[in-house]
Amino acid sequence: MIEYVSGTLVSKNPTSVVVETNGIGYKILISVSTYQKLPHRNEKCKLLTYFHVREDQQTLFGFATEEERELFLQLLSVSGIGPKIAQGILSGASTKELKKAIIADDYNYLLAIPGIGKKTAQRIVVELKEKFSKEAGIPVSELTINSFAEVFDENQELDSANEAALALVSLGYSRQIAFSAVAKVVKSNPDGLAVSEIIKRALRHTA
Repeated sequence: MIEYVSGTLVSKNPTSVVVETNGIGYKILISVSTYQKLPHRNEKCKLLTYFHVREDQQTLFGFATEEERELFLQLLSVSGIGPKIAQGILSGASTKELKKAIIADDYNYLLAIPGIGKKTAQRIVVELKEKFSKEAGIPVSELTINSFAEVFDENQELDSANEAALALVSLGYSRQIAFSAVAKVVKSNPDGLAVSEIIKRALRHTA
């Protein structure tokens, strides 16, 4: 793997650069975020890289910071997202704001980024939210309470839903699946249910 490329910045535009090192010019695809951090042309430049290999193509992607490269790799772990889509996502949002939107279930923010449709946004949240929440030191219980607070008004109903969802999480279900299953049960039973009954019925929605 090519860890980084260091040399003279021969040319640059918002989507790619050419860096010359030891007489070889490397074309590297970049995000707008990285473009904004580049030096002037003909100055020294160092970019962290990801080398993507397919049967018909070999492509270098470059990053100004380790944080951006790490987020790029995390986006690649989401089903349906390839390197060019990940690069486009990073061009539409800063790493900090993107992680914040994923943690907060901010679909409006995600859908405003070019390259992200409804299904892609849902997969990103489902597959990355818990990981980013742990990085930020936010407990699962707090995330569940905040999410349910948007759906339920009564404190007692909120407490029951939260307790039931946490029970499902402790059984090994993801926060997203637990929340979705419990929300379906509680919303379809407006008169209220015991926590144990919510859990029992929610389990039917996790299959």
